[in-house]
Amino acid sequence: MEITAGQLAAMVQGSVEGNPEAVINNYAKIEEATAGCLTFLANPKYTHYIYQTQASAVLVRRDFVAEHEVTATLIRVDDPYKTLADLLNYVSSQTTPARVGVEQPAHIDDSATVPDDAYIGAFAYVGRGARLGKNVKIFPQVYVGDDVVIGDDTVLYPGVKVYHGCRIGNRCIVHAGTVIGSDGFGHAPKQDGTYEKIAQIGIVVIEDDVEIGANTTIDRATMGATVIRRGVKLDNLIQVAHNVEIGEDTVMAAQVGIAGSTKIGRHNMVGGQVGFAGHITIGNNNGFGAQSGVPNSVGDGKRLIGSPAINAMDFARQVAYMKRLSQMSDDIKQLKKQIAELTNK
Repeated sequence: MEITAGQLAAMVQGSVEGNPEAVINNYAKIEEATAGCLTFLANPKYTHYIYQTQASAVLVRRDFVAEHEVTATLIRVDDPYKTLADLLNYVSSQTTPARVGVEQPAHIDDSATVPDDAYIGAFAYVGRGARLGKNVKIFPQVYVGDDVVIGDDTVLYPGVKVYHGCRIGNRCIVHAGTVIGSDGFGHAPKQDGTYEKIAQIGIVVIEDDVEIGANTTIDRATMGATVIRRGVKLDNLIQVAHNVEIGEDTVMAAQVGIAGSTKIGRHNMVGGQVGFAGHITIGNNNGFGAQSGVPNSVGDGKRLIGSPAINAMDFARQVAYMKRLSQMSDDIKQLKKQIAELTNK
């Protein structure tokens, strides 16, 4: 797809500074872009690249002020990152081939509901009473269990497994290898030291506009439902235990682990490898730094990091003190030596 900077600016309601006839035929990161590429500047940490980039055009904020000469054509918009995201989504929609129909071999139970515009890939399995919405895409080797409900325009990529009774909303994306509705980790200790499995008779409910990364696992509830609310975005390799609830528009990076029955509120941002203890409640609009351990309930609007997680500013001070411990130890030894010398006189 080839377009000029001027044409692109008109598409995104931006303004051109530089050559409106600059030709764009590719996309790249600002530090890697070459002639013909469109890139963007959203993070101030990358500002120095705008004076070095070989890109033909750069999306910048309307109030961006260059401190040096910029050879690329600038396209000024309200939000460069969102504008680029919209453009990439448009390009993807134009270049991704439409998939419709049933590939063979695939198993679809006679009692399942499958619209004519759905896509079922080879070696997929759709169980008894399953109901697929309009324009659902089921890629090869996906398992859809009995009585599963999947909403309109949802995509399950290769190897996804959805156990019986679970429900997935509209416009969801579930990436390869994810398992939805496996048993929660429920085992009762017995007097002889062994464990008795507790039947997990609940389900998983995933609301609209959720995206789940590859090889993530979401356990079914012991009773009731494990719930992923609207707009949640989960990265790869995340473990969500039984009866967990994740609130609207919460985002989680890779390798987060959430123990059973924990409730997480809306608009939380969770870094990689964060661990949440079970049976706690997390409020809204919190941020958790990578590798935080969260043993207790948290209110609203906190910024926490560390294990156990504490206020981010307090954590930064602790780290600063830790870096000085060696010098402080030497200072204390020197003071002790001086005191001993004074005492012996």
